[in-house]
Amino acid sequence: MERPKSIDRKYNAVITAVGMYVPDEILDNKYFEERLDTNDEWIRTRTGIRERRRLKEGATSDLAAAAVKDLLDSKGMDANEIDTIIVATVTPDMFFPSTACLVQNKIGANNAWGFDLSAACSGFLFALETAASMVESGTQKKVIVVGADKMSTIVNYDDRNSCILFGDAASAVLVEPTEDKNIGWKDSVLKIDGSGKDSLHMLGGGSLNPSTCETVAQGLHFLYQDGKAVFKVAVKGMADISVELMERNNLTSEDVAYLVPHQANLRIIDATANRMGISGDKVMINIDKYGNTTAATIPLCLTEYYRAGKLKKGDNLVLAAFGAGFTWGAGLLTWGMD
Repeated sequence: MERPKSIDRKYNAVITAVGMYVPDEILDNKYFEERLDTNDEWIRTRTGIRERRRLKEGATSDLAAAAVKDLLDSKGMDANEIDTIIVATVTPDMFFPSTACLVQNKIGANNAWGFDLSAACSGFLFALETAASMVESGTQKKVIVVGADKMSTIVNYDDRNSCILFGDAASAVLVEPTEDKNIGWKDSVLKIDGSGKDSLHMLGGGSLNPSTCETVAQGLHFLYQDGKAVFKVAVKGMADISVELMERNNLTSEDVAYLVPHQANLRIIDATANRMGISGDKVMINIDKYGNTTAATIPLCLTEYYRAGKLKKGDNLVLAAFGAGFTWGAGLLTWGMD
């Protein structure tokens, strides 16, 4: 999917507030050294991860609600002003009701409707495109987009190849309309390819393999990842689509203030930046602190960098992600907050 260039939109969609929540419990690399055949150096050199967070009690909706409350507090905004809540997640509290319903209730957003969106690590990017389209059409004025995942619930902590990668977190943005065409969500290129289903998935619990004693015993309710296969396609997918987005918008590396990549693996991030001609100081990184938080990684970066004073109005940001499905994409956002 490529955004049509010919549409004359009255509004642009701009991010006007951010929020985040990470649990208190820290699992550093030493934690895994003590229980698995691995070590800190091996993990750091191959992934860039030093520690990640785990939510001991509670569910994805608790992470998401805390992130939205942080956003509302920072904005000085009442939850009843929210029109729509979109929760990007692959770890919903339950199949139904949606996590968005649970978040709506927990934050007291009595006037909001909403839904969940499942696109794995590309979830926030897909949800942001969805929110932007709503706002640009004029049908919605205040849309909350949350990336939230409690990955500790689907990770096998005896699988050293996957358990070291993931953490729990949530982050949220508020999307509103603006008539200023110089800022906001400018363009996106989004793709899916279901042939990647065998390389990254969770087979148990759905209609294909309903939950039984056998599916539990077979470990089908844990995330499975063929690391080498995913790495190969992720490097190419994220890099190629980011370059395509730049070319579509006649951007050089000097025009981009930051690459905001999904935080899956530092080597994938470096490869994407190199392909775009982006220097390391223009790449948002927090994988060392949180690991791969799936749908939460990109908004976590935006929130942390904005609050650290590293983002200014007018900055061109290229957001890029790759996830299970396969799903992948890139988006161009011109920052609109002072």
